[in-house]
Amino acid sequence: MKFWSFIENKATETEPESIELRIEGDIVDDSDVWIYEWFGEPAAAPNLFREELSNYKGKDLTVWIDSYGGSVFAGASIYNALKEHKGKVTVKVDGKAMSAASVIAMAGDEVLMSPVAVMMIHNPLTGVYGDMHNLRKVADILDEVKDSIINAYVLKTGKSREEVSALMDEEFYMSANTALKNKFVDGVLYQDQPLNVENLSGISLNRLSVVSNARQSVEHAINLFKPEDNEDLELEISLI
Repeated sequence: MKFWSFIENKATETEPESIELRIEGDIVDDSDVWIYEWFGEPAAAPNLFREELSNYKGKDLTVWIDSYGGSVFAGASIYNALKEHKGKVTVKVDGKAMSAASVIAMAGDEVLMSPVAVMMIHNPLTGVYGDMHNLRKVADILDEVKDSIINAYVLKTGKSREEVSALMDEEFYMSANTALKNKFVDGVLYQDQPLNVENLSGISLNRLSVVSNARQSVEHAINLFKPEDNEDLELEISLI
């Protein structure tokens, strides 16, 4: 089972052949996708995505994105796969491209956004336990991960690294018009002129509430059997 899908539109007398792809649900690592499959929750993971994408080499691709985000590493893998695709990649943000999903959106040769969609960028997050040395090391790791994420935003927008970093610190929500002004997108769908709307700085979104219930349920079950004396550092970096 997979929750992203390729749709092949055959060429007609008036329209050339085109490939459409939808990325929905959480962006997850390959090792975690079975949890979502088990509970029937939407998710996108890199390996099978890359394999199927390879079937469409040389063909133009339209990627629709509607996702809160997820694993930064899975998002990076999907971003790389789209950047390597031989053919034009047009990204269309459907309802939302937040966190890791916004990184994937930056892979488009052209990025378009629905006038009612939202894009959000912020700093990478993680949960960790360990001693003081572990925790200090994790902060350093997050700095490096943020630096790698900034690369994608800078490449797309042409902004300075300092400016992008400040926006991520702010947890920056963007309407279609705000994203266009800041060059995260190239245009607004269905509009000849940008809408006159301001940045969605007042929006309220609890990141934790968008984590898949399926994953939480399974992790809870696993934790019931986890030895309490395990002092090893556990680290999973997410953009949710």
